[in-house]
Amino acid sequence: MNTSTPRIVFFGTPDICLPILDALSLHGYAPAAVITNPDRPVGRKHVLTPPPVKIWAQEKNIPVHQPEKLDDNFYAWYRNQSYDIALVVAYGKIIPERIIVTPVHGTLNIHYSLLPRWRGASPVESAILHGDTMTGVCIQKMVYELDAGDILSEIQVPIHDTDTTPTLRARLNTLGAHMLVDLLPRYIEGTVTPQPQSLAGMTKCTKIKKEDGCIDIHNLDHEHVWRMYRAYTPWPGIFFFDAMGKRVKITEMSYANNQCIIEKVIPEGKSEMSFEEWNKRNT
Repeated sequence: MNTSTPRIVFFGTPDICLPILDALSLHGYAPAAVITNPDRPVGRKHVLTPPPVKIWAQEKNIPVHQPEKLDDNFYAWYRNQSYDIALVVAYGKIIPERIIVTPVHGTLNIHYSLLPRWRGASPVESAILHGDTMTGVCIQKMVYELDAGDILSEIQVPIHDTDTTPTLRARLNTLGAHMLVDLLPRYIEGTVTPQPQSLAGMTKCTKIKKEDGCIDIHNLDHEHVWRMYRAYTPWPGIFFFDAMGKRVKITEMSYANNQCIIEKVIPEGKSEMSFEEWNKRNT
């Protein structure tokens, strides 16, 4: 058990945060509070649903705050909390500079790429989509510029030919959790030397949009489509439009001899079927 636990505040929202939070808690670094997004309507029935980080914190009796905006009211509260350090993982909002610099030791962020490559919102998807053979995890000290902070720790990870976004992200997330609990005591003691990012090789990525998954079924760049399938699993997936203009989602695909092999699809308004069956019905 860590006997000199810093007062930590954690900013995060989706389930990707949970292994990080579990690792922090296991090693004596459970946050004093979590900041997460407000509950949102989910599914066709629009059921108001709390984010996974809120559920995790409530199960452990950790205070939860869900500001709609990180505005003056939030800042007035935040600056009086005397946090030693803030940790950010997939929070989902831009954090103002005055909030970034408020904790005694600043704010750290886990980012799933080898910065400065793939600064932005979709580093895992972008690495797969562009055929990168290596990626990694960086822990950076946040500044008010997108993913431009000094690097405190990093590790390289190979990208396998069959990796999808979930499989690759899971490996990166496990490593990120171990890296963070190893880094925290050394960083707070002042024994870590921050490394400024080089601008050489800098690339940026944006949020994935639903329409990014659209392909031309009659003119396939097979290698690129295979990367799209892996990168856009599970969302937005890849799809094409049939002769009637209806969307057909590809749910299962393989790749052999430099060829994409479409195995299963879901035509708009119908159940999943084999691509062979769909072809028979539409030719």
